[in-house]
Amino acid sequence: MTKTLQGIAASDGIAVAPAYLLVEPDLSFSKTSVSDVDSEVARFKKVVSESTAELEKVRDKAKETLGEDEAQVFDAHLLFLSDPEFTGAIENEIKNQKINAEAALDETAQKFIAIFEGMTDNAYMQERAADVRDVSKRIMAHLLGVSLPDPASIDHEVVVIAHDLTPSDTAQLNKKYVKGFITDIGGRTAHSAIMARSLEIPAVVGTNTITKDVKNGQMVIADGLDGVAIIDPTEDQVKQYTEKGEAFAKQKAEWKKLKDEPSVTANGKHYTIAANIGTPDDMKGVLENGAEAVGLYRTEFLYMDSSDFPSEEDQFEAYKKVIEGMNGKQVIIRTCDIGGDKHLDYWDLPEEMNPFLGVRAIRLSMQYKDIFRTQLRALLRASAYGSLGIMFPMIGTLDELREAKKILKEEKDKLVADGVKVGDNLQVGMMIEVPAAAVLADQFAKEVDFFSIGTNDLIQYTMAADRGNDNVSYLYQPYNPSVLRLIKHTIDGAHENGIWCGMCGEAAGDNIMFPILLSMGLDEYSMSATSILRIRSLMKQINTEDIKELANKACYVSETYEENEKLVEETMKKLGINY
Repeated sequence: MTKTLQGIAASDGIAVAPAYLLVEPDLSFSKTSVSDVDSEVARFKKVVSESTAELEKVRDKAKETLGEDEAQVFDAHLLFLSDPEFTGAIENEIKNQKINAEAALDETAQKFIAIFEGMTDNAYMQERAADVRDVSKRIMAHLLGVSLPDPASIDHEVVVIAHDLTPSDTAQLNKKYVKGFITDIGGRTAHSAIMARSLEIPAVVGTNTITKDVKNGQMVIADGLDGVAIIDPTEDQVKQYTEKGEAFAKQKAEWKKLKDEPSVTANGKHYTIAANIGTPDDMKGVLENGAEAVGLYRTEFLYMDSSDFPSEEDQFEAYKKVIEGMNGKQVIIRTCDIGGDKHLDYWDLPEEMNPFLGVRAIRLSMQYKDIFRTQLRALLRASAYGSLGIMFPMIGTLDELREAKKILKEEKDKLVADGVKVGDNLQVGMMIEVPAAAVLADQFAKEVDFFSIGTNDLIQYTMAADRGNDNVSYLYQPYNPSVLRLIKHTIDGAHENGIWCGMCGEAAGDNIMFPILLSMGLDEYSMSATSILRIRSLMKQINTEDIKELANKACYVSETYEENEKLVEETMKKLGINY
């Protein structure tokens, strides 16, 4: 029976395809005694053989779609499946204790995990604990006759259904087959949503119950324009949404005509519209959508997509590829922003009660300076190949900024002393995402070449509301006057001190927020590549003289975010602007 769920529109577009549940199956079991141990050992061996064949297919598919480096993790898993010390130990448990294969697997795996995790002086061996967990989970699934989800192995058109999608899950989605995704939780600023916009696939998040309501293979519609998910749609609905998708595709085709046009207002003022990226692979979308710069390269995905810390050489090659790909246009690269909701399996950091308020981003870099220095050296070397801006995330105090700049200078001096070329036009900037930094913007502006406002974090810290917590999602209010005042104060502080100010948070590509930011005089708007042409089209319709009072009204007259939403809508309607 047809069922409609209201969620949040996280990435534009319409997808109509069978559901693919990316949900962990129940792997619970009971420990039982067995009388025929030879039969039980044979059952276990058969399952190991099945798991090996399955993993080989997954590895080959990963090599094809993700590359050799990404596929290496599966080679490590295959080694365990062929290791007689591991599989032999499980067979011995079955024989000696006369227990079922599930129990023998679990007990043996836990012993191996404990051994590896105990090797505190060998990071590589510690990481093998995660391999044992993954391999054991795959074998257990086969023993129990259930299937594990595997986004990398999808080979037909689907809409992915999940409780949530981790950044690594999303990075494995093959756009050729994954036509969209729908989740139980999340919002527009979740990393899965941001990645969906980079991949240009429709996404609906925050439906609450999609994983409980849909079955594998059921036809679903993901309406990423209005945030609607439809399970088992009628023929009329399929026709209606297919037509809606075609209409959106036509609108996109119109926007495409602006690809090589400059970003100018109706009265001829030029502003920069840039793209946010997560990996060098995102450059295709950047160039296809006519970005005038890369306003944010999130380098943490280099770390998250690797089984160990990326080397200086690996980082250098990735940064160089993006910088050269922009043909002289500026690329702003943010230093590693791990922490909060972004974790590395191979970096064993202490658990924190409030990770978003703990050791993350620049704070982590300051505690692990060797890792920070490696990244800075790679960035400095890459700066010789184009126009680079290095940006420090989550700066809260002048001392943090000065220490980061000091380390950068030390690494630059070392490279120059060694005869390594470093770019002449390197800029150094900082993110404004901590309210303390926004309040003191005029002081910070004396120390950097540019600001980039990260609205996703600035809003959650200003409103004291975790952006990943659905229970307080109503407090994610980019148009709230308190947030807007901080943004205006930041822009004013930058301009008063002769530096430029950009925005790389999701609000930069928001239709309501954009006219307000334009009224404030924001210099650069960095967003998902898929939003660039839509915003360029909107910019071309606006005469800045017509909206010069908009910012002050939004900051100092309006009292709520609803009033500001209405203010912009009425202003645009009055000016006859289609947005």
